[in-house]
Amino acid sequence: MARRIETYFVPGPAGRLEALLEEPEDGEPRFAAVVCHPHPLHGGTMHNKVVFRLARGLRRAGAVVLRFNFRGVGASEGEHAHMTGEVEDARAALDWLRSRYPWLGFVLAGFSFGARVILTLGCQMAQDQPHPAFLMAAGFPTRLPVAADLLEQCRTPKIFLQSTHDQFGPREELEAAYGKFAAPKSLIWIESEDHFFAGALEELEERAREAALMPVPS
Repeated sequence: MARRIETYFVPGPAGRLEALLEEPEDGEPRFAAVVCHPHPLHGGTMHNKVVFRLARGLRRAGAVVLRFNFRGVGASEGEHAHMTGEVEDARAALDWLRSRYPWLGFVLAGFSFGARVILTLGCQMAQDQPHPAFLMAAGFPTRLPVAADLLEQCRTPKIFLQSTHDQFGPREELEAAYGKFAAPKSLIWIESEDHFFAGALEELEERAREAALMPVPS
């Protein structure tokens, strides 16, 4: 069966958001996923290679995936709002996706700045019903962190995919921070050259697929 890809404009808090919706190649979707891109002021878009690989890994695990451009990126309206507004963009994208697939559970995933966004949103939703099944953060930037107390109290399952040579989230810094994060959680190291998983994008995709199919350790 050919993969279904559709372009949409999702209503957002600062104007419409440009988005791509992709369904799995094989069979009906098992869950829904929103995937968020890296920093809008540093060239981040929904077409980023890491974002594409995360989305494909999740899709191979059975997800219908929505990627979108934050406000002010590509054809999305509005202006950059220093993460607070982008968290609300992600919330709007998730609401739109859930309205199309109300019978599916959902997850949030993101890379770099997008990882900060989805961790913030997902932990804010931790007490909601329903809440995200898990949060998948690739390239978590320890030097621009989510508020520490948020992750230390957040009981939503968290999956971290990190390069062994991430210049924005060095191993020793992430391991020190990760030790304080609330369970359930898992940390998967991927041998790669830099923050962008150079030389290991295929492995990143496969680890994302595997992690989406496995329960997060408590």
